[in-house]
Amino acid sequence: MYYSDEIIEEVRSKNDIVDVISGYVKLKKQGSSYFGLCPFHSEKSPSFSVSRDKQMYYCFGCGAGGNVFTFIMEYENYSFVEALKFLAQRAGVELPQEEYSKEAKERADTRSALLEMNKLAAKYYYAQLKTEGGRQAREYLQNRQLSQETITAFGLGYSSKYSDDLFRYLKMKGYSEEMIIKAGLVNVDEKHGVYDKFWNRVMFPITDVNNRVIGFGGRVMGDGKPKYLNSPETLIFDKSRNLYGLHRARTSRKPYFIVCEGYMDVISLHQAGFTNAVASLGTALTAGHAALIKRYVNEVYLTYDSDEAGTKAALRAAPILREAGVTTRVIRMEPYKDPDEFIKNLGAEAFEERIRKARNSFMFGLEMLGKGYDLNAPEGKTEFLREAARRLARFEEEIERDNYIEAVAKTYHVGYEELKKLVVKVAVQSGMAAPATKPRQTIRQETPKEDGHIRSQKILLTWLIDREELFDQVSRYVTPEDFTVELYRKVAELLYEQHAKGELNPAQIMNYFTEEEEHRAVAALFNTRIKELTTAGEQEKAIKETILRVKEYSIETATRNLDPTDIQGLQRLMNAKKAVQDLHKLHISIN
Repeated sequence: MYYSDEIIEEVRSKNDIVDVISGYVKLKKQGSSYFGLCPFHSEKSPSFSVSRDKQMYYCFGCGAGGNVFTFIMEYENYSFVEALKFLAQRAGVELPQEEYSKEAKERADTRSALLEMNKLAAKYYYAQLKTEGGRQAREYLQNRQLSQETITAFGLGYSSKYSDDLFRYLKMKGYSEEMIIKAGLVNVDEKHGVYDKFWNRVMFPITDVNNRVIGFGGRVMGDGKPKYLNSPETLIFDKSRNLYGLHRARTSRKPYFIVCEGYMDVISLHQAGFTNAVASLGTALTAGHAALIKRYVNEVYLTYDSDEAGTKAALRAAPILREAGVTTRVIRMEPYKDPDEFIKNLGAEAFEERIRKARNSFMFGLEMLGKGYDLNAPEGKTEFLREAARRLARFEEEIERDNYIEAVAKTYHVGYEELKKLVVKVAVQSGMAAPATKPRQTIRQETPKEDGHIRSQKILLTWLIDREELFDQVSRYVTPEDFTVELYRKVAELLYEQHAKGELNPAQIMNYFTEEEEHRAVAALFNTRIKELTTAGEQEKAIKETILRVKEYSIETATRNLDPTDIQGLQRLMNAKKAVQDLHKLHISIN
């Protein structure tokens, strides 16, 4: 769906950035800006700045920045269209209706009906939990040491012993039998006809990232089978692309997820303060799950059951996550079965300690592999190291492979060089590209210092935003073409266009850029730290020097790139150099 620049700007202008961000971050006014703790990285001193004048935010700590759209996209992990719709609804702006084909409209209507039906079902189950019939379910949850606050937060409920309660309720609400079947809330067979899929179970609503109920899990009361039952896949529910608890975990702001096996593990961890816990939905972790996780974090702690099945699940999950670019560590729960049992017996502090001691997934895999060999016998250790070498050879990057060779050598008391030779040998024998055998050397890489000329361009753009009165003086000598960085040049063009129309609007400029890194870079241009200058004379001198540096570097760059046959270009350079001479005589006046 295409939205015009006019409607985008209307939505942005009707959502004051201070008001919006105040709903997420506690802000305190300091001078003309507002400051708070950055929601995008951990910090103790506020470096997160929000400007009402610029309608922009910028973190001087991590570099996050942009306008109100950028903030909602980053904080909520929304696409631009999702952020636009969210803010439009907040401001009461009616967006143009999307035009669907007949088939697409039918599909959209069906999705909407299924979501509404699941929402009604969740409310119904929640209400049933409070009835006399839900006593056993309430006692079960109390015995699992769940607080009422937690029960409410996760919307836990109960499906009654009567096998058609929900079906009759939804029929009463006007939904057809066909639609209720499509929602996966009932079963149909020749013997029983239509009946509720879930009955006499504690109910766990499953929500998507936008907190919409898309399915259910149910834990049977008593000895019925299966113990846990999940909704079938539907138009709105794909268990391989959804995670239980993600709607809460994504706002935890922790740099990693804790991935568990079951509903109760997630709920127990959240109650204990580990609000970044999620679980796959009755299925093994898939590439779809890994891709979903990667949207939010780059690191995962696996805390599967401590039995054999849980160990195998962790070993299967690790390479899938690695393929998606997610690093993985493994938390062991011994002597307890799962996180729920562990938390109840040892508490949150002990679990935090287990997180700190979590094993790297590759090293954990080797530890499990080693249990199949007699490492005290020479032949057993040799066979084990051959298999370890085969696994090490799969690392494509030399640095990463060398680091792991070093770690394995240290853990299993074998020489680094000997193990590396074995990895090379195994790689050659198996047809892999042999690792490089150059001697290791440590190269210290320092962050390159920002070029002074580039910084001058950034400072000048910040000044033009902060002091619009400078535009007329600066524009006589500096044009957008004088900004040698492509992004800076585009920003300058937009600023100059806005100035010509009589209104500077830095937040609107953000709308012209689509990539997150571009948003950060543009936000940084308007929030460059400038040395504090006390007197007007000092400020005027600094601005003049900045203009000179920008102009002189522009001429220098143009001279290097000039085609000797370009007579017009040569003339422009001569005029520019004359302008620089005039610049030296210029007096910048600050009102």
